[in-house]
Amino acid sequence: MNTNRDLNYRLFIQKENDFTRTDIHSEFEKYYAIRDGDISRVKENYAKARLDFNKGKGQLSDDPLRNNIYHLVVCAAIVARICVDGGLEHNVAYTLSDIYIRKADKCTDPDEVLDLLGDMQVDFAQRMRETQKTGAVSVHVRRTIDYIYDHLHEPLTLEMLAERESLHPSSMSRLFAKETGVTLKDYIIRAKIKTAGNMLKYSSFPLSDISLSLGFSSQSAFTSTFRKITGMTPGQYRSMYYSDNISEL
Repeated sequence: MNTNRDLNYRLFIQKENDFTRTDIHSEFEKYYAIRDGDISRVKENYAKARLDFNKGKGQLSDDPLRNNIYHLVVCAAIVARICVDGGLEHNVAYTLSDIYIRKADKCTDPDEVLDLLGDMQVDFAQRMRETQKTGAVSVHVRRTIDYIYDHLHEPLTLEMLAERESLHPSSMSRLFAKETGVTLKDYIIRAKIKTAGNMLKYSSFPLSDISLSLGFSSQSAFTSTFRKITGMTPGQYRSMYYSDNISEL
């Protein structure tokens, strides 16, 4: 089927209407917030998007209800695959995607679909947060892991995290290592590097911005730590994964 005529027509109409699609890098920034289990950021991102949901999006149907359903289906497919890559069990991710698509299929109002889309994103983010807490049993460790992922850009120390849980630093250290299998310091570093890896894969942010956003003292400190954990520099990691992941997703 030759689609050139339709394509050229749609491109012309979009140009006449000053239509600009959402930049793919900012779009994927929202997806890896879900993958990182950053629930507060997911809610914030969706609240902003909901204010003008169709801005930067293609029109998939003339019917507003079907248009929103199609966008939910696209989002569900991408989010499921990103979360599988982030550690969510693939059968859980794909089945959850199926559940939300079937729920959307039964919706009768466009706004109902948008509510469902927001619920779906938060649901996946919560499951990713739980996946990242595998092995953690006590409420102290669960709350600490939540706090770490919500404050990766801030200085995090054993003393301040223990104080938040009303524990002595040595008790906190032993409890965290027992339940997660790594020291608190190593967990924080690996959480930062895991998040940095996602940013290198799914965004074009400069290395200096990534290192600053994750609380590293300098770009050189970030590069050194990243290479120690992954065996390659941030630049090498981005060269290896960035273009492939954008095209596949």
